[in-house]
Amino acid sequence: MRLRFLLLPALMTIAAPVAAEDTTLNEEVRSRADQVEQKVIAWRRDIHEHPELANREFRTSELVARHLKALKFDEVRRHVAHTGVIGVLKGGKPGPVIALRADMDALPIVERTGLPFASKVKTMRGDHEVGVMHACGHDAHTAMLMGVAEVLSAMREDIAGTILFIFQPAEEGVPDGEEGGSKLILKEGALDGAYRPEVIFGQHIWPGEAGTVFYRPRGQMAAADRLRIKVTGVQSHGSQPWHGVDPVITSAQIMMALQLIPSRQLNVSKAPAVITIGQIEGGTASNIMPESVEMAGTIRTFDPDMREDLLARVKRTVESIAASAGAKAEVDIASYAPVVYNDPDLVKRMEPTLRKAAGDHLQEMGLVMGSEDFAHYMKDIPGLFYFLGVNMPEAERNGPVSDVHSPTFMLNEAALKQGVVTMSMLALEYPSTAQERGNH
Repeated sequence: MRLRFLLLPALMTIAAPVAAEDTTLNEEVRSRADQVEQKVIAWRRDIHEHPELANREFRTSELVARHLKALKFDEVRRHVAHTGVIGVLKGGKPGPVIALRADMDALPIVERTGLPFASKVKTMRGDHEVGVMHACGHDAHTAMLMGVAEVLSAMREDIAGTILFIFQPAEEGVPDGEEGGSKLILKEGALDGAYRPEVIFGQHIWPGEAGTVFYRPRGQMAAADRLRIKVTGVQSHGSQPWHGVDPVITSAQIMMALQLIPSRQLNVSKAPAVITIGQIEGGTASNIMPESVEMAGTIRTFDPDMREDLLARVKRTVESIAASAGAKAEVDIASYAPVVYNDPDLVKRMEPTLRKAAGDHLQEMGLVMGSEDFAHYMKDIPGLFYFLGVNMPEAERNGPVSDVHSPTFMLNEAALKQGVVTMSMLALEYPSTAQERGNH
């Protein structure tokens, strides 16, 4: 017993400098985040005003690369997966390779926010002219990671290991006939070799209380499959539909029947599932029954076995309904991303860091039916993907909160500093958690 009491003061003496060091590190990160906050907001507004679609992020990638070079990064790699940028920042201490990721692409949406820096950009997407808008917060993701780069480059002597800054194109998907996004980054081997990450962190804005960090261990975001259906009938005059086979009516029956699969044929108490048709096109005139109709949509699932069952039911349902009408249906289903799965051990180890960064504004969340191609990194690299609340104050909103992918989506720029602090802290503190794990 006497030995125990003799050792206690010594242990306290050892622990005290560590706690003091953690506090100092935290304070320095916050101080530097304060200094870069207005830059982050300016970058975000600039990127928001000049949005670019998937695999076309030329201006954005130039802005990012120029910034990383000005910070004297050890390496700045351009043209990764077409327009991506990867920056390499080597720390002053030995340690693991840590990857931080932000996405850069915008959406084909005409903006209706009325902001002074609102996008007025229009471009061609296939045969159609579309508006272009950062309606999913990728402008903020890029700006925040640029802010993290400035914070950590000034603290490189405190970094244990090497940090990869991945500015990724095409998270929202690629044009027909192209490759892109995280799958292409991995396919090109951009994360292989000496800079193979031991862990990867990513963040995404979220319609929640501004500055709140939301996280969830294990499955967090749904797997996504892209669905395309072509229904071919027999064209005829609209006044005499019995002379043909109507693909419009057949498509309407198919769309309704698809909704019955998750609601009536699957055990959704096991895991949720969603089928949405978001695009339908057919016909050239009001009095002509067209020859064909094409539909496109998305399928979201969480359970792998349920997914396989659902996909089989979709194909069988579509083809059977078409055949019953005398039409023909072609079904094409392509995987976009698996489930975003937060490594539970990593979440447990980094939860104290998240709490240190967010304080009382840390909240565990439920399942999210949205999907993210960040999931492809997580298949081989343990990862943690979390959300940052960015709701506007009620007094500054015109009506209810607009969700992402909405033409009226706006975010609260006061929350961006929290994103910079959180990701900086994860990068700085992960090496010590990895070391502690090794000691066990």
